[in-house]
Amino acid sequence: MDDELLMVRVAELSYDENKTQDEIGALLDISRWKVGRLLTQARERGIVRIEIVHPRARRLGLERRLVDAFGISDAIVVPAPEDQAGLLDRVALAAADYLTAMRPVPRTLAVSWGRTLTAIAEALPDGWANGVTVVQANGGVSLNRRSGGAATLATTIAHRAAGQAVLLPSPAILERVETKQAIEADRFVAGILDQAAHASAYLFTAGPAEADSAHVENGYLTAEDVAELARRGAVGDVLGRYIDAEGNIVDAQLDARTVGVGLDRLRAADRAVFVTAGAAKHDIARTVVSSGLCTVIITDENTARALLEER
Repeated sequence: MDDELLMVRVAELSYDENKTQDEIGALLDISRWKVGRLLTQARERGIVRIEIVHPRARRLGLERRLVDAFGISDAIVVPAPEDQAGLLDRVALAAADYLTAMRPVPRTLAVSWGRTLTAIAEALPDGWANGVTVVQANGGVSLNRRSGGAATLATTIAHRAAGQAVLLPSPAILERVETKQAIEADRFVAGILDQAAHASAYLFTAGPAEADSAHVENGYLTAEDVAELARRGAVGDVLGRYIDAEGNIVDAQLDARTVGVGLDRLRAADRAVFVTAGAAKHDIARTVVSSGLCTVIITDENTARALLEER
């Protein structure tokens, strides 16, 4: 038996039949030391691939490549499940783990809102930190029956950290610039925005410029509004601000009616943690990591590969 066939047989006995190295050595009349060497060579040559499929598993090679390619400080990549319905939960769990392990613990955490952030809030355990102040980074008072989502997730994150939530009592997008300016000029609201602008860390997601956008769902924009933004080059929104592939604001008038922290604060932040999952968000995710809007990305392996291939 040549070395490669021997290598395959050793791997089969070890991984398919659960034989110990001593048992394999006895069966094939080779030393235990040689069995171990052949198993190592089988992994190095790709004959054997070991995959960890637990939701908390990570793709370290992809993480290193993302950090190198985009100049960010950290990346967390989790395996994509066969059932795509579980994708968001898996990435949200990874984000919850990252927040729990974050050192130093942020004194103030500014958060966006949406389905991804809600999933993270639900995945965080009680006691994930102690005494964190969680402040809304952008307006989130809904204009329809889904009210309370943004406030609820911020409150949940704060409560589970034995901290307090600072809520921004404003819709994400207002109809008139004058109304937005009046709201932001209010001393109470201005204090909240200042607190968010000087947060220790940011936790945010981004949405694609599509008809099922959270802004359409929550009554801020119509599907036709978003379609027009896409025609003008928008790939999605970050903190409610619609940007093109280079990270530039697409509609200055719409941006002037948007309540919340500006994107310049994300670009200047020491820790801006971006969480994204799924193919629908690949374009906006690429813009976020390539235009300096995050220092950390937490995502699934398919998204990571798509970002790297395009790079």
